[in-house]
Amino acid sequence: MKKNLFEMGAQFDEGWRADNKDKPSQNIPQEIKTPQSHQLHLAKEKRRGKVVSIVKPFFLEKDTLDELLKTLKKKLATGGAVKENSLEFQGDISGALRTQLEALSYRFKT
Repeated sequence: MKKNLFEMGAQFDEGWRADNKDKPSQNIPQEIKTPQSHQLHLAKEKRRGKVVSIVKPFFLEKDTLDELLKTLKKKLATGGAVKENSLEFQGDISGALRTQLEALSYRFKT
């Protein structure tokens, strides 16, 4: 009897993981900048039929970025989240968001 040329099936060796959605964290050293030295960019995306306002890139520590998000969410009365080095807010609030960030001394690209 001949040996099969093709084998079907999964191999579960030591490096196998069940969750393939985990992305390896990138340990890129990030410099911390003052609000005046930021050059932020505003963008809008549509996700599942709803608008999301995105501001990036922030060069802040994780705790500082979380505090900034908390402050902006209260002032703008909307939901939001931190994703890597950007802030995402629910709704089309780019004008009000820009005003609030400029009041906190952040700068935007022209």
